[in-house]
Amino acid sequence: MENKELAQKIIDLVAGEKNIATITHCATRLRFNLKDDSKADAEVLKNLPGVLTAQFSSGQLQVVIGAKVQAIYKEVINLVNVKEESDEAPKTRFSLSAIVETISGVFSPTLPVLVGCGMLKAIVSLLTNLHIIGADDSLTILLSMMGNLIFYFFPFFLAVSAAKKFKVSEYMALALAAAYMYPTIMEGAAKIAEGGPSALTVLGLPILFVNYSSTVIPIILSVWILSLIYNKIDKLVPDFLKILFSSMLVLLVMVPLQLVVLGPIGSYAGTYIAQAIEWFYTFGGVFSAALLGGTRSILTMLGMHYALAPLQIQQIAETGASTLLVSALTANFAQAGAALGTGVALKDKTEKSVAFSTAFTALLGITEPAMYGVNLKYKRPFAIALASSAVAAAFLSLFNTGAMVYAPPGLFTLITYKADSFVFVLIGVAVAFFMAAILSYFFGLTGKSLSTPAAEEDKKLVSEDILAPLAGQVLPLSQVKDEVFASGAMGTGLAILPNEGKLYAPFDGKVSMIFKTQHALGLVSDELGIELLIHIGMNTVEENGSGFHALVKEGDHFKAGQVLLEFDLETLSQKYPMETPIIVTNNSAFSNIQTYDQQTVTQKDVIMMLEGEKSSN
Repeated sequence: MENKELAQKIIDLVAGEKNIATITHCATRLRFNLKDDSKADAEVLKNLPGVLTAQFSSGQLQVVIGAKVQAIYKEVINLVNVKEESDEAPKTRFSLSAIVETISGVFSPTLPVLVGCGMLKAIVSLLTNLHIIGADDSLTILLSMMGNLIFYFFPFFLAVSAAKKFKVSEYMALALAAAYMYPTIMEGAAKIAEGGPSALTVLGLPILFVNYSSTVIPIILSVWILSLIYNKIDKLVPDFLKILFSSMLVLLVMVPLQLVVLGPIGSYAGTYIAQAIEWFYTFGGVFSAALLGGTRSILTMLGMHYALAPLQIQQIAETGASTLLVSALTANFAQAGAALGTGVALKDKTEKSVAFSTAFTALLGITEPAMYGVNLKYKRPFAIALASSAVAAAFLSLFNTGAMVYAPPGLFTLITYKADSFVFVLIGVAVAFFMAAILSYFFGLTGKSLSTPAAEEDKKLVSEDILAPLAGQVLPLSQVKDEVFASGAMGTGLAILPNEGKLYAPFDGKVSMIFKTQHALGLVSDELGIELLIHIGMNTVEENGSGFHALVKEGDHFKAGQVLLEFDLETLSQKYPMETPIIVTNNSAFSNIQTYDQQTVTQKDVIMMLEGEKSSN
């Protein structure tokens, strides 16, 4: 599927441009803030080719794409008028999910330059430690300058992304960052060690001299407060005086407030957080490290890992290295190893190829494809990866390891870890990788997943019929008024325009899924394992279940011809197109799928025949 086509399908499944409040992306996933979460069809999104999974987490709809996320993001932005932030200010929410979402939204735009500068710093460190270049060489000075760009002026970068997040003037936010970085403040902070004053007193108020160059909390806190007062002050000023007085009044309020109160509070908070992390590691020792290493992939799965970014950066600024990034490193290598071991054990060539390719991307620091495409799919490899990461992180905690710069933990960023314990870092990631790979190979797959060559040879071709689940007029998928279904992207099938409000079982099987709104359900046949998606009408999800009455629940077994669901056809058809797609979502598992040319059908008519392999055992 082309990137543009996938982007359009994603937009359609989040209920279109009008339902998108904001959209951002991180290294692997699109992050939508929607005006109405209930209108998004996350279950169908999960099954789109090119989408690894979709989930609601931290107040967002997160669509996991993998390595192609930036290309898909660009296509989405080109297709909608909603940019990174919309003009509609979000409601203020004070919850853990809101805080995590805010931190992720502020940090994600800075990641490219943050990682780029971090890698340059690591290269300088490597070259000087190997004595390839001298510490005072002009090339070293230039590379060091390039590597330190964002770290010396971090408040400016965060000011822009925070202003976009909080929907306030970016230039006013930059002015606040300039106040923190003003030479009087920075030079005063530098002279404290030489016996200089610790503060500048103005009208009895102390303005502390603090080095804000690598701080995170002060500028984010200041821009948030700016977003709360800017419009209020602007409304108080008459229109003909706004150009002269609005910004001036905002600066008169904000700059003293931030230098006297917000900046010192944020700076000390960051320092204490870094010290608390160090205490946690020191007090808990290997147990703390094992806990962080064993749970890091779970945070990634929930999309909460970027909330740790400011803590990691603050740790580096305060102590020179981040121990939190060590747990991320072992987690990534463990996920890669688990995917590789699973791939070696698998017999299916397609599944092996997926496992091997995702293992490689995980080694580079992008773990979601391996997690969602392989390890979580087979369950045991994911648990093995968690355990392997915990063991490796505990081992590394014994040798004072840490990352000197912020960069996505992976094979190419190993040089960012402290030189005096680098050998132990190599041993630690080897433990994470090979432990996960070996255990996943031997114990990662169940007998059902691990088919043997003998079993493959013992398979024979069999066929299974699909009966019409609805009575009515048969239509080709291309006539369905929904591009996702009409294009065939969801799978092979047809549509029926029903003439009665009953949905019948098309074969003997089991209910694999029923949407909470009951407008769609997934079925699996007993004979060949046909996975069938039936979506009653278009946009009927908007009824939130009104007009639908399921007679079965997830996990129930049924017989062909049994009534599974009833719906109010007369009422629904007045509001929505009722063409109902009937899709085989695992069509690649069958050697032949035949649809029959019929104009009308009853629930006793055969609409499709599928041929596939079934074990004779």
